[in-house]
Order: sequence, then structure tokens, then C-alpha cells
Amino acid sequence: MTYGRFFRPEIETAAPEVIRRLQEEKLRRQLQYVYANSPFYQRKFAAAGLKPEDIRTIEDLRYLPFTEKDELRQSQVAHPPLGDYAAVPMKRVVRIVASSGTTGRPSYIGVTEADRRVWLETVSRVCWSQGVRPDSVAVVGFRLGMFVGGLPLQQAIEHIGATCIPIGTGESYRLVEAIREFGADTLFVTPSYAIYLAEYVRKQFGLEPRSLGLRRIHVGGEPGGGIPHVRHRLEEEWGAMVTEGIGNADVLPIYAAECEEQKGMHFLAPDFLILEVIDPETGTPLSLDQPEVRGELVFTHVEREGMPLVRFRTRDHVVVWTGSCPCGRTGVRIRCVGRTDDMLIVRGVNVWPSAVRDVIMSQRPATTGEIQILLTEPGPQVTPPLRVQVEHGEGVPDLEQLKEHLERLLRERLMVQAAVELVPPGTLPRYEMKAQLIRRLYKA
Repeated sequence: MTYGRFFRPEIETAAPEVIRRLQEEKLRRQLQYVYANSPFYQRKFAAAGLKPEDIRTIEDLRYLPFTEKDELRQSQVAHPPLGDYAAVPMKRVVRIVASSGTTGRPSYIGVTEADRRVWLETVSRVCWSQGVRPDSVAVVGFRLGMFVGGLPLQQAIEHIGATCIPIGTGESYRLVEAIREFGADTLFVTPSYAIYLAEYVRKQFGLEPRSLGLRRIHVGGEPGGGIPHVRHRLEEEWGAMVTEGIGNADVLPIYAAECEEQKGMHFLAPDFLILEVIDPETGTPLSLDQPEVRGELVFTHVEREGMPLVRFRTRDHVVVWTGSCPCGRTGVRIRCVGRTDDMLIVRGVNVWPSAVRDVIMSQRPATTGEIQILLTEPGPQVTPPLRVQVEHGEGVPDLEQLKEHLERLLRERLMVQAAVELVPPGTLPRYEMKAQLIRRLYKA
């Protein structure tokens, strides 16, 4: 473990009971603040028949209702621009960012100066855990502008003292040139963009990606970095260590990330957030006093000034580990499987698009690893077989044999009946941000 300015041993290596005392002390103070300043939460408390003083412990949170994303959107429609869950007036807001709006109307997040400092602290911890140091030269290929992960990431890299080259998306040529000209050793992108860039470097520059000399690729924005065959492909093509991070526009830009051990994303903001894992179907909180827990992430802010949230359902489906990591960090670790909203159910079996991609990616070079799941009716229920378009590799001698092999693998590994349609390399779309693994053929 490298101790340094942006490693917080009092938080990252603390005993669980120490973190718990800190969280509950902050929680009680935060709930009083929320109740006093947010009409939205005054109504939710009243509907539950509770006052802030009724919630004393983390276990007591279960008595409060969840906060749903749709509620926040509706609040902003009724009380523009930030909604009546905002706890400060606009004159206290120093930055506005927006969610992607991939599941509905985009929502806006107002950030106060105090919130900005929390964001900077948290994302700096994240970057440090992933190996960013003052002598790093980092290229940022995430969208800038109002994207929640853009500017905070840039500022954190600079805060550490590293060199940041903020390119953003839609500038692949300039991004590759920046890596070459400045000898960049670090790249921040989505896993889909990292895959696209590898192909781009070969086609446009006639180079192998690993020849560019990157040592670290930090991915996020979608599941992928933790998917074994996706990670293996990226590390093989770029000759770099791949780690992943996770965040949420409404919660924190990035709140968890892997260290060099690559054994799951460390939850690095327990002094700013309380993490719950719930059963996504029943909403029941799941105990973290076990080696591994699977469910949906729920967060409550304990140090948020502008737009604090209480029991916010992220809809991210995760696996959480509670054992300590060889790096010395003692908090929980996270692996994101996919969004609960993206899960498909085929004859009673839960199927994640990222898991389908992992199976197909494992068959490279017979496949390119690129897929699209075709839906002819609204999910999550899918009438079998699950239709999957798959790009085959160059020079595959027997496409019918490959098709049968892939259908058998999907049946054996995911217990799903699939109908694979093979398409030529380069047929399916590539993405600079989040990959769209599902194509909907029906009219909404």
C-alpha cells in the first residue's frame, strides 16, 4: 500500500464500527437539515408518519420510503429548475450538471461550494486508488460539458498534481495524437470506447494499440471493466492495467473504484454516503454481515448541502464483498452486474446484457465480441428464444458451426435459449460513451 496525500487511512482502513459511528452521527444531523430545508422530504416524512428524530441508526433507515428517480424528475417539472427536493436557493449553487436521461427526462443537479469540495475529495481518492500520481499524464475521454463525471474527474487529476489532457468524446484522432505527443500513460474512458479506440488506432494510424505505451486504463460509465473477458480483451490489446470505477449523477460523480489488486471497486465515500443493498423485488435491506451480497444499491447522503437524497434507488444491480483487500482497505467492494431496468427475463431466468456480451467476447477471435440483443416487445419478459446479433471474426470457415456453438454456450453458461444471428465484422455500431446492447424493434 502506498500511503500518500490522497489516501485516507482514517476512512479507508478504518474498522467497520468506527465508520458506523461516524455515519450515524452524520446521518442524524443530515436528516434534521433535510427536513428543515426540503419540502419534498417534509412530505415523504409526513407520509411515513415519522420525524427526523425517529431515525437514530442505519437500521432505522428501513422505516423511511425510497426516493425514486421518477419522483425527482416530477419534482423538477413541478418546481423548475431544480425541484423542491433542493435544499438551497439557486444563488447558493456554483455548478449545474445533468444526468444522461437514458431512462427518461434528464434531471439537473445543483452543486454548492461545500458539495464541490466533497466531490473533489472523493474523486481524488478514487483517482489515487487507481494509481494516478503527480507524475501521471492522463487523457480524459469521457464527455465533458454537463456530464457529471467529466469536470470533477479533470479537477481531481489536477488536484493530485498530475497532468490532465481533457479531450472528451467525438475527438478520437485528437485523443490518440495527444497520447502520442505527450507520452500519456493513463486513459479514462468507457469500456466500449476503449474497444472502439483499439480498432480506430489500427485503421487510422496503422499501429497496434499497445505500441502507444499506456500503462493504465480506467473505465466506467457502464458495466464492462469488471467483466472478465472484456477486461482481458482491453488489457491484451492495450498492454495496460484496466481498473473500473462507478458513480451516479444524483449521488456522487464517482464513489467507488478498484485498486491495483483488481478485486472489486472499493467504496471510498463512507463518510459522505450510507450504502444499502436491497432485494430489488421486495425492497428488503440485505445484511452486509456476510462474505457476498447480491442486490440493488441504495444511497443516503450524510454530507450533502444542495440536493441531498434519502434512500435513493440507483437501480444498479451489484455484487458486494465485505472481506478486506490485500491493499489494506477494509470497506466493502462492489462489482456492478447491470442496471435493474436492463435485466431481461427469459422463461424465468434473469439475463443481463453484459453477461451475454461476456460469453460472446470469450470466443474471440471467432467473434469480434460485439453484440446487440433484439427485442420485438417491451421487456423485461422475453418470449424465447432471445435474439442476439453477433459479429463473427475474419476468416471463420464454418459460420453455421459457430452459430450452433454460440447458442450452446449461452444455454450452458446463462441457461437461456438464444437464437444467434451472425453478421460481418464492423456491422454493429461502436460507441464513444455507453454501449447500447439492446435494440428495440417495437414502437414505444
